[in-house]
Amino acid sequence: MGLFSKLGQSTDLVEGMADRLGVELADSMAKDPEAEGRKFRRAVLNCSHCDNQAGCADLQAENSRLEQAPSYCRNRDMLAQMTKT
Repeated sequence: MGLFSKLGQSTDLVEGMADRLGVELADSMAKDPEAEGRKFRRAVLNCSHCDNQAGCADLQAENSRLEQAPSYCRNRDMLAQMTKT
């Protein structure tokens, strides 16, 4: 898989996981575009290094809502923090 395909897939997974957790990424971005943009970029790069993207995609396909990110998620702590704010 090429770099841009991998980053695109990772972007979709991060956005999908945030959506299933009830995290409004667009609202966060609107409040502080520069800081939240860096956070989002870091989340996408973290995701791109995950060895279980297929499992994550399957989990998202099977669930429209999740209480928390799976234990293998490299963005679990960041997403948990965002669900609290």
